[in-house]
This record gives sequence, C-alpha cells and structure tokens, in this order.
Amino acid sequence: MTDPVRFLNAFAHVLAVMTLYPEGHPSREGAVDAAFEGLSGLRAAKGHPTFTFLEEEVVFGREPLRELKAWEFGRRLIAAGIQRIEFERTVTRDEFEGFLQEILARLTLSSISTGEARQMRSLGVRFGTVGLQGEAEVPVVAAESTTLKMALGEEADAFRSMQAAVQSGQGVPLIEAEAVVWSLAVAMHGQQRIVMPLLQLKEFDQYTTAHSLNVSVLSMALAESLGYGAKQVRAVGVAGLLHDIGKVSIPIEVLTKPGKLTDEERQLMNQHPVEGARIILQSGDEMELAAVVAYEHHIMLNGGGYPTLHYKRPCGAASRLVHVCDVYDALCTKRPYREAWTSEKAVSYLESLAGQEFDPDIVATFVRTLRQGDAQVKLLTEESTST
Repeated sequence: MTDPVRFLNAFAHVLAVMTLYPEGHPSREGAVDAAFEGLSGLRAAKGHPTFTFLEEEVVFGREPLRELKAWEFGRRLIAAGIQRIEFERTVTRDEFEGFLQEILARLTLSSISTGEARQMRSLGVRFGTVGLQGEAEVPVVAAESTTLKMALGEEADAFRSMQAAVQSGQGVPLIEAEAVVWSLAVAMHGQQRIVMPLLQLKEFDQYTTAHSLNVSVLSMALAESLGYGAKQVRAVGVAGLLHDIGKVSIPIEVLTKPGKLTDEERQLMNQHPVEGARIILQSGDEMELAAVVAYEHHIMLNGGGYPTLHYKRPCGAASRLVHVCDVYDALCTKRPYREAWTSEKAVSYLESLAGQEFDPDIVATFVRTLRQGDAQVKLLTEESTST
C-alpha cells in the first residue's frame, strides 16, 4: 500500500473515530496521532501533498490512486463539497486536529463559526470544491486554489515528457494524460467562475506543447457549456490534449518552417491525424474517443479537410467540438509565418464558416461562452510559468 493510500485510510479512520469519542479519549487521540504521523511521513517524502476527489477517482498530485478507485469515503467528501485537499506547509498536530474538526463538521453538516473559518485559513491547509459549471459551489476555505501559472508550467513539462515517450516508441501514457487533464480541470475551477488559462511560449518548437494544453482547456470549457457530464468533460479534455500527437513524427524544421510548405511537406503534415490515431490506438483499449478525435479533427462539417473521406459521413460530436477549439487557438497564437490574430478576429472567422467548416451550434455556444462572461480567458506567458 502506497503512502498516500495509507494516509487517506488513516484520515477516513480518524474521522470515523472522532464521531464516536470525545476530545481527550485515548482511542480518539491515538487515531489522530496515527493520521498525523502518516501526513508527516507523506510530507517528508512528497513535499506538498495534494488530493483531488473526482467521481470514482482519487488523484494524488497528478497520480491516480488505483487502489482507491470508487472509494466510498471519497464519495462522502465530494457530497460534502470537499473535492480537493492541499497541505501547503508543515502543520502542527493541533492545527491538523483543527483541520479534522472542520472536515468532520462538513461531513456532519454542523455549523461553523466565522472565527473558525478564519482560523482555518491560517493553517496552511486548503480544501473545498473544484466543481463544474452549473454545480452548486461550496466555499473553499482558502485564499485560492492552485495558481494557474504553476499548473500550466508543470503540465507543460509533463506533456513534453509524454511527447518524448511517444517519440521513443513507448506509446501514449494514458495515466499521465489523464493526470494532466485532471490538473488542468482543477486549475480551471480554482476561482468562483470558470477560467480558461491559455499558455503562450516563446519558442516556436514548443508550439505543439502550448497548443495541446490550450485545446484541452478550451475543449473542456466548451464541453461544460454544452452540458456534458464531468466524466465526458475529462474524456474530451484528454482528446483535446492528444489531438496533435501525430505531429511527433514530423521533423521540427517542417513544423517551424516560416514560409509556405512544399507539396511534399504539406503531404507529410496532412498525415498527422492518421498517425496520431494509429499511435493512440496502439497505446491502449481505453482511448478510442481520443483516437477518433485525432483522426477527425481536421475534417470539415461539409466533408472537406483531411484526411479525405472515402464517403461523406458526419464526424463525432467530440471531433466537431475539438475542431472549433483547435482552429481558434491556432489563429490566436503567433506562428513563424504570421502574427497572432485577436480573439474577435478569430471568432469572426469561426462564425463566417459556421455551417460549412464548423458545426454552427458548437460555434454559437463557444462564442457565447467567450462573449457573455460564462468563462474568463487568462493568457499566461512563458515568463509567468517560470516565476
């Protein structure tokens, strides 16, 4: 049993014991001691432990804890509005017991005074909801959740590692891809309204990294606006993250070429959807949606685009969704051969081709999300992710 799993089991046990015995009882004090020792050991080994509870998954940092899949106590925490717990610094035993009392109050629906809430803010522990748009928000007892700049900086590094694994023939690491998407989802929901953090990197050879993260974030935000459930939102996020994974086989000098591509280079570039689908399908049985999106994300609503279809057929909803987000972010990003477009210019382009290249309902929802304040777009530069 891993240390984070051992700690969470001790955490669940001490809360159960606290409902049975008053403060000072030997059984209660022993359970608090055991859980506190587990946390101290976890901090010594892992730094700043962070747990996220999402439906049937428990995530430690970016690592899904497979031993706790469908963990019943995790469901109880979610029902109490506790989807994320982050230990920002070393806490004393008394502070830890105060944190446990606050969690227990949430679980038992006990009232908490304003003074207690202020005290919790000083303990170095953050917890609360990372909910989805439209769900009831439970106040987070913290200043803010994970900062966007730290999240995207870490996830950019993680995605580069994934690309390196694919280039070396190891296939797409699904667990790592899901963990990146979970982290992006948490970053999106760290404030009172959804935030779409979009990353801009200086180096053109890092374009695919920034673009893949951005399309994942945009796709999840759009999926939420379209009413997708939490599990579907994250599946779309994984598909958005991996939509261009086929580009790992394209030479960097072609990807970053400042001028017009030759016919041979264009043919090579146009193969990346097929290559991406092949890579994803060979990587595991649970990635069919991502493979389909990788294959279809450059196919237009009217059947144009690439790869060429042998017979006209509609693309999947996730593919049409990712296609809109893919084009929007590509247009809004500076490339070697052109300057970045403004958001409004990119939106006008999407609207002008709605019904031809793009699904008009998806475009309308995407534009409404941007224009009516359903979501906030936050641009992050390379410098802001490295500070």
